Amino acid sequence: MANTRSAEKRNRQAQRRRIRNLHVRTGVKGVVKKVRDAVVKGDAAQAREALHQATRLIDRAASKGVLHRNAASRKIARLSRAVSQLGASKPSAP
Repeated sequence: MANTRSAEKRNRQAQRRRIRNLHVRTGVKGVVKKVRDAVVKGDAAQAREALHQATRLIDRAASKGVLHRNAASRKIARLSRAVSQLGASKPSAP
């Protein structure tokens, strides 16, 4: 339990941040899942669009401090690699 007014304020701030961070992290998980699902289905166009949305959301989360910048960069790199391999692995037309 907080003993001072400043500690009480810090608790309130931490609770607000926790709720906001949880919302952002959940959103990131959702867009990452959309990219991965599109890659599994083999839909390159949908995967590229989902990757664009995921990149924006992950970058925004990193800029707000919800994700560490290196973790965000790693997520984007892995998703980008998966999407680019999807485009490269198309069978050639006979």
